[in-house]
Amino acid sequence: MPNVQDIINLMEDLAPSSLAESWDTVGLQVGRKDWPVRTIMVALDPLPEVVAAACDQHVDMLITHHPLLFKPLKNLNFNSPTGSILYQSAVNQLAVYCAHTNLDKVSGGLNDILAERIGLDSVDVFAPGEDSESCKLVLYVPADYEQQVLNALFQTSAGIIGEYSCCAFRSAGKGSFLPGDLARPSIGKVDEISHPDEIRIETLVRKKDISAVLSHVRSHHPYQTMAFDVYPLLPIESRHGFGRTGAITGRMNLFQFAQEVKEKLCLPNLKISGNPLMMVQRAAVCSGSGSSLLNAFFASTADVYISGDLRYHDARAAELAGKALLDIGHFASEHLMIEPVCDYLRRQISSASWEIRVEAYQLEKDPFTMI
Repeated sequence: MPNVQDIINLMEDLAPSSLAESWDTVGLQVGRKDWPVRTIMVALDPLPEVVAAACDQHVDMLITHHPLLFKPLKNLNFNSPTGSILYQSAVNQLAVYCAHTNLDKVSGGLNDILAERIGLDSVDVFAPGEDSESCKLVLYVPADYEQQVLNALFQTSAGIIGEYSCCAFRSAGKGSFLPGDLARPSIGKVDEISHPDEIRIETLVRKKDISAVLSHVRSHHPYQTMAFDVYPLLPIESRHGFGRTGAITGRMNLFQFAQEVKEKLCLPNLKISGNPLMMVQRAAVCSGSGSSLLNAFFASTADVYISGDLRYHDARAAELAGKALLDIGHFASEHLMIEPVCDYLRRQISSASWEIRVEAYQLEKDPFTMI
C-alpha cells in the first residue's frame, strides 16, 4: 500500500522543496512517512475546520499551500489553535504536508496557473528567488576516500540542479602539504612533504546550506583539516522564480482589462489603481502578497501589476511611475492552486495503479468580505 513518503515523492516532483525560500517551512508538517495513504485532501490553509473535516472523513493526508508550522513552537498547548490541530492530526493519524514558496516559484506552479487563468501570452519568470543564490563548493579528497566523501556529500542538500540531484564533477590531481609539529596527519608524516593523489569534487550548494553541508562532509573526510573552496555565483536566468510577466491579448485599456481579469478569476470585486483609460499591453502577476516585487515591477516593461495585499503607498508609487495595480486579494490569487494539484495527483496515482482517492476541500472562503 502506498504511504506518506510515496505522496511526498509525487509532490517533490511537482514542486521540489529545494526551491523554497530559506524563511519558509515546507514539507511534512505533521505525521510519519510510513503511514498508509488511501485518501488525500487538498486545501489552501490548514485551518481548524479543514483539519476537522479531514479527520471526520478519515482522510490520511492533507496537502495545503500555506504552512501549519510557520514559526517554531515555544510550547505545545493542545488548547491553542495550532496545538488543537496538531493533536487532532496525531490522534487521527492525519499527515499534513505543505508546498508553499516552492509551489509559487516552480515552473508550471501557482504563478504560471495564475498567468494562464488571466490569459497572458509569452510568459516569463518575473523575479528570481533564493534558488539563484547558489555557491560552487570545491572539495579536495584523497583518491582512496573519493566514494566515501561523495556519498556523504549526496546525503546533504548539495548537488541539486533543476530536476536533478547528486550533481557533481570530479577530476584527478596531485595535492601537497607539509604537516606541522602539532598535526595529526592521516596521510604522510610530520615535517615531511606529502604528494598524495587527490580528487577535486565540484558541486552546487545554496548559500544558506553551506555550513550544514560542510559540517556533514567534514565528519566523513579523512583529513584533520579538510581543504575546500566556496565560490559565489552570479544569478542566471531561471525558469523558476516568483511571479510571471506576459503579454495581454488584444488591445484594451486598464478598465477593460480589469473587467476581464475579474470575469476570468470569478471575482466578486477587485481594487484598481491607475488611470482607467490607460492602454495596457503587458502585465506582471504574483500570487499571494506581492508588495515585495514592486521595485521589480517598476523596473520592468509591464504596465499593470496583478497581486494581493497591495498597500496604499504601493498605489501611490505606481501612480508616480505611470503604472497600474490590480489587487485581486491574497485568497483569490492562491485558492486556484487546489484543482490543478488534485488533477496532478490523480494522474500520477492512476499511472502508479494506486487505489487512492483525491478530494478538493470546497468550503474555504476569503476571510475578507466587502460590504
